Amino acid sequence: MTTEEDSRRLAELGYKQELSRTWSGFSNFAISFSIISILAGCFTTFGQAWNNGGPIAISWGWPLISVFILIIGLCMSELVSAYPTAGGIYWWAATMGKPIHGWFTGWLNLIGLIAVTASVDYGCATFLNITINRLTGGGWDASLGNAFLLFVIILVLHALINIYSHRLISMLQNISVWWHVAGAAIVVAILIFAPSHHQTVGFVFTDTINNSGFGDGDGGIPFWFYVLPLGFLLTQYTITGFDACAHVSEETQGASTAAARGLWQSIFYSAIGGWILLLAFLFAATNVDEINKQGGFVGAIFETALSSPLATAVFAISTIGQFFCGMSCVTSMSRMTYAFSRDGAVPGWRLWSKVDRNRTPVNAILAGCVVAALITLPALWAPAGSTTPVAFLAVVSIAVIGLYLAFLIPIWLRLRMGDDFRPGPWTLGRKYRAMCWIACVEIVIISIYFIMPIKPSAIPGNENFTWTDVNYAPVLVGVVLLGIALWWKLSAKHWFTGPRRTIDELPMP
Repeated sequence: MTTEEDSRRLAELGYKQELSRTWSGFSNFAISFSIISILAGCFTTFGQAWNNGGPIAISWGWPLISVFILIIGLCMSELVSAYPTAGGIYWWAATMGKPIHGWFTGWLNLIGLIAVTASVDYGCATFLNITINRLTGGGWDASLGNAFLLFVIILVLHALINIYSHRLISMLQNISVWWHVAGAAIVVAILIFAPSHHQTVGFVFTDTINNSGFGDGDGGIPFWFYVLPLGFLLTQYTITGFDACAHVSEETQGASTAAARGLWQSIFYSAIGGWILLLAFLFAATNVDEINKQGGFVGAIFETALSSPLATAVFAISTIGQFFCGMSCVTSMSRMTYAFSRDGAVPGWRLWSKVDRNRTPVNAILAGCVVAALITLPALWAPAGSTTPVAFLAVVSIAVIGLYLAFLIPIWLRLRMGDDFRPGPWTLGRKYRAMCWIACVEIVIISIYFIMPIKPSAIPGNENFTWTDVNYAPVLVGVVLLGIALWWKLSAKHWFTGPRRTIDELPMP
């Protein structure tokens, strides 16, 4: 498909070509692959699976949940092929349903993308904090204050890169793919050849660990139906944000096929690469007591299995991968802000929907980054005797829940449309019904687990109850949903009509 054909298809959907359509199909794939980032999620959320299920939550849980996420991705690939717009899932929902569907989907998606940007850049800052501390022999204080300072610096750099280097962004996305592939391969090689000994196959594929406090040991019903699924959240958190392929579809050449292919392939290759990387972690996890002592922190594996220089190298490889990931998150978040504002949904929409002379949504980039910085302020605080910013961790849950609930709405609407849906060149055919049902059920189940207590001490009435262990995600998600609903009921339903056409006539073929 030529650029003229892409522009004509966009015009059929109601928009004139304002963004620069310079991205290749590989660049489109690269942005979602970078946002998924096995060098980010597999490192920063490893402890979630280690403490809730242990090795089997990773060795078996990762490929199992990856299959379900791939099904979600395939359902979304069909939709982006039919509707290749920067609004992505919001636009799909509003078009296949009613304005109210677009309203809820858009705000859940936008809030989720901003929260993902905040959590990824803060994770990058945390690992950079550790890396600098190791490189300086402890001369740099790896405190929460310094972590937040690094976070702000990283966020500013990501904003500047996105504002001033539109073509560079596309190139950096491509570089990011190879960094993730080569970086992960180097980490795996280090963990294979450097340790003096490794764990057994039996440990990696059959052992269980339950540090959650729920259940009696590892064999009871609570373990298999409550604790272990909590461990699966590692996979669900890592493999998300792949809707980025849709958000940059107006900048992608041959978007109806390239964006669809990029979306599902980013999930597929991340799933394979992530599993290999996680298995390398497990085989190197020989000092189980120390890893448990450090709360399942993946760095404990490197510190106990590797020499100090090699451990530092692994931290550095992950940190750079996370930097690429955050850069891609800002790109995706700003395109969604631009598209949602273009349709009048965001207060001050005229400002956020502007593009500069380089056809870049500068104001949308700045607004999203400022909000990401503000919601990360709780990361400056940790409970007494702890170095973990507990309140900020709820932001991570909001990110994942918001994004997956936003995915749920258009997939459900496509299922409801049935044969009335007009597919694009990339389609699921008759398999759409079974796959959409599986996707919807999986999203509902995993969203429930994301809002459940992770420790017994997080349950009111427990003798060891403490507010610092409470999972605040259901409270914050509830507040967000209530706010979106009240805004709709009291105001938005009177003026928000869904996607607005910005073009009156189709361009000549």
